[in-house]
Amino acid sequence: MFLRHISFLKAVLLHSVTAFGGPQGHLAMMMKTFVQQRKDVTEKELMEYNAFCQLLPGASSSQTLTLIGYKRGGVPLAVLTLLIWITPACLLMGSLSFLLQYMDKRALQVDIFKYVQPMAVGFLAYGSIKAYQISIRSWATVGIMAVAMLTSYFIKSPWTFPALIILGGIISNFSDKRIPGIPEKPKKIQWMNLWLFALIFLLAGFFSELARSENWITRRPFNLFENFYRFGSLVFGGGDILIAMMLEQYVTRAKSKFMSAEELLTGAGIMRAMPGPTFSVSAYVGGMAMRSQGPFAQFLGATLAPIAIFLPSMLLVLFFFPIWNNLKKHVMIYRALEGINAVVVGIMWAATFILFFAVHFTWYNILIMLGTLSLLYFTRFPAPIIVLVCILMGWWFS
Repeated sequence: MFLRHISFLKAVLLHSVTAFGGPQGHLAMMMKTFVQQRKDVTEKELMEYNAFCQLLPGASSSQTLTLIGYKRGGVPLAVLTLLIWITPACLLMGSLSFLLQYMDKRALQVDIFKYVQPMAVGFLAYGSIKAYQISIRSWATVGIMAVAMLTSYFIKSPWTFPALIILGGIISNFSDKRIPGIPEKPKKIQWMNLWLFALIFLLAGFFSELARSENWITRRPFNLFENFYRFGSLVFGGGDILIAMMLEQYVTRAKSKFMSAEELLTGAGIMRAMPGPTFSVSAYVGGMAMRSQGPFAQFLGATLAPIAIFLPSMLLVLFFFPIWNNLKKHVMIYRALEGINAVVVGIMWAATFILFFAVHFTWYNILIMLGTLSLLYFTRFPAPIIVLVCILMGWWFS
């Protein structure tokens, strides 16, 4: 079965090593690669997948890509898609936990990625424009988009995204939009995914507490798995919220310091310059949390942490997506989609402006932003080549 999907999996691997700019930047690159170039999904489907994933805890861009794999080849391809997507970034961030002690931290502020941020602004602007053209069809959706954009820009809370999406869905229910008469068989609900999610959650908590109270020699891997499985089950709002939770767990509240705040923030800063999912920082933190117990334990920590944090994201999205598909046949949910998509567009515009104002305003940064946007919008120039050119420019001019 997988032989039929080799070209798709190659595209996922290329996406994993070239996708910069966080969840919204990843969405823009998905639109270019998996919608326009490969046509694995339609623009409407991609926006719907992303809106649905914003309602769930966990890594939203990883969940969206998982759903693209699920549409093409069911659960097996969805799992393989997620593994290919997270592996390169997790390998890089896990390796950093070993290499950090040998590196001059000042040298980590390398210039090789100095053109990646303005390039990411171009990607975000492209994704925002395309999403606007797809989803904004009335003055009501313009208003919902504007409110979502301003709220996301000024209020940095883990509950901002899901609250806005629910509110957008409620407001758009006042429309008179009709469900088209397209017959579609109800999707089979995978109850096993929900039971598995709950069982792992309970067992992880039980064994973590037992290992702590009994003072097991091997208690730290149990504690680590429980911590990161809980993060993946509960965190809304992306990488910034995850960093705050890890700072609380492993620096502020830890009786024995697993790492310093400077070490954690160094890893978080490097993660922003890396392609792939922002939750890959878990591999770095997992390795750092276990480094005092030797290289094997450190490798175990760098492996366990990303498995634990991405597992609930996958189980939840694969359980709730068939339910979501079945609910779309009801007029209330169908009408809500219009407002939900408008909120997603607003969030994308907010991310674009946040990153835009974080860039140093030099002529070459402005040129890179506009050049990236123009290449994406007016040509079929491959997105990974744009990324490679910007990295080579950073290396050449550093």
